[in-house]
Amino acid sequence: MSLRLVLADDHRMLREALAELLAREPDFEVVGEAKLAHEALDLVQWKRPDVLVLDVGLPDMTGIEVARRLRGGDTKVLMLSAHMDKRFVEEAFKAGAAGYVSKGAAGSELVRAVRAVAGGQTYLSPEVAGPVVRALRDRQGGAPPPASVLGRRERQVLALIAEGKRSGEIAARLNIRVGTVEVHRRNIAHKLGLKTVADLTKYALREGLTSPY
Repeated sequence: MSLRLVLADDHRMLREALAELLAREPDFEVVGEAKLAHEALDLVQWKRPDVLVLDVGLPDMTGIEVARRLRGGDTKVLMLSAHMDKRFVEEAFKAGAAGYVSKGAAGSELVRAVRAVAGGQTYLSPEVAGPVVRALRDRQGGAPPPASVLGRRERQVLALIAEGKRSGEIAARLNIRVGTVEVHRRNIAHKLGLKTVADLTKYALREGLTSPY
C-alpha cells in the first residue's frame, strides 16, 4: 500500500522539485500540492493523506497554525522550514507536528523523515536537533535527552554500539551500508550531545536499549 502525501509550499519550483523527488519512491504517491494554507487544509480533508509535508511560512497562515488545526487527525504533519531556531521547532511540536526537516537538507533526508513520521515516529533533522537538544539539556541540568529523540534505526545502531560492535559489523547486522552507519553514529552523537563510545554505551544501558538483532 502506498503512502499518500500532500505537499504545501508557496515556492512553486521547490514544491515541484520535492514532488518529483518523493514520486521516485515506489511506495509514495503525491496526491496533492498546495501553495496556501487553506488549500492544504482542504486537500487534507478531501484526499486524507498519510503525511502532509508543510512549509512553516505560508502566506495566508503559518504552518504551525495548520498543524494545530489538524492535531488529533489521521494525517501526520512533517514541517519543512528554513528556520532552525529552537523556538520554531518547539512551537511546531506543541502544535502537533510529528517531524521537522530543514529545507537545506531536503532530499534523501526528506524521504527518511516521511517514512519515520508515517510509521508513528518523531523525526528531527540533525541541524534542527542540535538547538533542541541543547535546550533540553539546559532545562534538565545537562542530562542527555530521552531516547525518543532518536529514530528507530538510530536506536538500533546505538544498541549495537553498546554491544561493542564496529561500524562494519553493524552494517552487516542491519543490512545497510557502512557509510549509512557512520551517518547514524554522527546523528546520534549530535542529538544526544555525547561524543565517546563509552558515554554512548552508558546512555544505551541506562535507557534500556538492547539489541535483538
